[in-house]
Amino acid sequence: MTEAPPGWPLGVGRRVYDTLDSTNAEAARLAPTATGPIWVMARTQTAGRGRRARAWVSPPGNLHATLLMHPGEAAPIVALRSFVAALALRDACAALTGAEPAFTLKWPNDVLLNGHKLAGILLERLSGAKGSAHLAIGFGVNLIAAPDPSLVEEGATPPISLLVGTGHRITPEAFLLALAQAYAAREATFLGEGFAPIRADWLTHAARLGEALTARTGTETLSGRFDGIDGSGALLLHTPTGLRTLPAADVFFPEV
Repeated sequence: MTEAPPGWPLGVGRRVYDTLDSTNAEAARLAPTATGPIWVMARTQTAGRGRRARAWVSPPGNLHATLLMHPGEAAPIVALRSFVAALALRDACAALTGAEPAFTLKWPNDVLLNGHKLAGILLERLSGAKGSAHLAIGFGVNLIAAPDPSLVEEGATPPISLLVGTGHRITPEAFLLALAQAYAAREATFLGEGFAPIRADWLTHAARLGEALTARTGTETLSGRFDGIDGSGALLLHTPTGLRTLPAADVFFPEV
């Protein structure tokens, strides 16, 4: 374990590497012998990835980190940590920059800065010791550099860095500490009070709530009004043919 800085959450491990293929991959390697939650951070990644196996650009100076944990709930409850993680990431951004209103949340778990994509989160279920299941929550945050907009999928939210968006230059180590603290607080709420307060806070900071968006599932493209999320975290989209509940989709905002 890497020595933790003052203020690090009690009982939570910390490993910091100069280079990894990906922090989620390292979490998978650690899972079989892990006995408690561990944060894994790499200063650079050679094979970072996002949702749907998309490549994630991982230059030095940005945050590439994964929280490995062993939740005991059923899979649908474990998956709700997508929203716990998004809120914690937003909390860390706001605490470090003071620019609280500038950070919003895009379903299911992107963090936006001034309407541009600042960060993404990837959840993966991992096999642990004796058949147990671990959860890896990967975080990628554009602290000082963002991908070239020309490399982003057409119609996707354009990227931004924290440095450009707020003028704050924050090291990955400092951001990891704030994120670990914020996640510990949000996890305590989730464990103690369930999803209801997490859902309420997420909706408070949701981008384009009540506005038009397009959702692409694996089989169809739907447009309508974003009406929030239900108790399972599914997207509620009011379409011309009625309310649709989408457990998984890629979301695209119209240009404004």
